[in-house]
Amino acid sequence: MKLKFIALSISALYLYASCTSKEGEKKEVTNFQVTSPLKHDTTIIREYVCQIRSISHIELRALERGYLQKIFVDEGQMVRKGQAMFEIMPLLYNAELQKAEAEANFAEIEYLTTKQLHDKNVVSPNELALAKAKFNKAKAEVSLAKVHLGFTKIKAPFDGLMDRFQVRLGSLVNEGDLLTTLSDNRQVWVYFNVPEAEYLDYKADMKSTDAMMKVKLRMANNKMFDQIGIVKTIEADFNNETGNIAFRATFENPKALLRHGETGNILVTVPLKNAIIIPQKATFEVLDKKYVYVLDKNNVLHARKITIAADMTDLYVVKSGIKPTDKILLEGIRKVSENDKIVYTYKDPKKVLKQLKIHAE
Repeated sequence: MKLKFIALSISALYLYASCTSKEGEKKEVTNFQVTSPLKHDTTIIREYVCQIRSISHIELRALERGYLQKIFVDEGQMVRKGQAMFEIMPLLYNAELQKAEAEANFAEIEYLTTKQLHDKNVVSPNELALAKAKFNKAKAEVSLAKVHLGFTKIKAPFDGLMDRFQVRLGSLVNEGDLLTTLSDNRQVWVYFNVPEAEYLDYKADMKSTDAMMKVKLRMANNKMFDQIGIVKTIEADFNNETGNIAFRATFENPKALLRHGETGNILVTVPLKNAIIIPQKATFEVLDKKYVYVLDKNNVLHARKITIAADMTDLYVVKSGIKPTDKILLEGIRKVSENDKIVYTYKDPKKVLKQLKIHAE
């Protein structure tokens, strides 16, 4: 009997302790951190895929038909203006020149003889004019033959870098056949496409500052190119299919690092005045839409959709949806639901953002 009483007493004590513990757990309240959006001047980086083009990039083609007899250069070689590059077998054109020169000599003798006879009133002025015309025609034929012969030797039109050969020594080439390409890479043009809304912003900014837009280039290896580009040209028309317009930036390329056909990313620094900035961790996503929890005057949470204007490291620039005077839930988003009433500690937004990476000025 005494043992039963002791057992009942222990059970009662256990139940009492368990109830007391649960009541203590119920009384324990989570304290959440709340802050506000920060209104601040900042800068954002907009990034665009780009194509790199040499300012001078041409195709070298055969001007006459014949066998490729000589190649004076090599692929990838730097050539100078006027340097010989290819020679197409000139035998036929040499022969044509010799023939034209012989005919010109004959026409000259005929003309001089006719002139002497004219001076002695033996032949008429018309015969002299005819002899002179034949001589002029023969001289023109010599000039034409020299031009054709000159076409057999192809020279560099400017300083540049050779590309791959499209023909080999001994190949039969026809007039117009592609031999190679030549690029002058001392300057390059970098093309990138800009959406219409951003184009209007850029134009407004350039008009207000009266300065040309400066950009940076991130190369394919993720390293920054060491020169600053200047946007000097914007195409005339928008692409109706994409809603974009092409910008062209000019970069100096003194080390010839950039070459025709490369790709990269153009980086444009955009200043934002009085931007509304919030931490990214204060947001959550539902069906590709961004939301924050906003606290009302009764400390009750309400989900509010926001529109993002720009994405920075750890931060969002908000276009619409909240005001600097709103209080938003900073941490513990997964622990709450719509219309939950919370206990919170308010944190100064400047201190919150100072702990994150902000590109503010």
